Amino acid sequence: MLMIRGFGWIGSGIARWLVIVALVLGTAKSLLILDKTAKKSLQRIMELGDNTCIGAVYSWKTWLLVALMMAFGIIMRRLTEPGMVIGTLYVAIGWALFLSSRHGWNQWLQWIRHD
Repeated sequence: MLMIRGFGWIGSGIARWLVIVALVLGTAKSLLILDKTAKKSLQRIMELGDNTCIGAVYSWKTWLLVALMMAFGIIMRRLTEPGMVIGTLYVAIGWALFLSSRHGWNQWLQWIRHD
């Protein structure tokens, strides 16, 4: 098993490499796809008025994407056995979302500092 300082045990053999592959894929998705979408959404959210419905935070396209991702996740869980491939996919998606969330946190910090 590979011990990474402060991060616990990852595993041995191919599992170790799949974590690295997932992080690389997630980083690529974050930088190439999600960052652009996050910035656009943040700009849209900042332009909303105070009396706006909470559902208006996301565009209808984003709500559709959320529904499709949920359906895809449910289908994948029913059609596949838990294992390294689906685990790699989950890590890649989770890392991409986590990494791109930095834009939202940055916008929030800027908003807090201006008040």
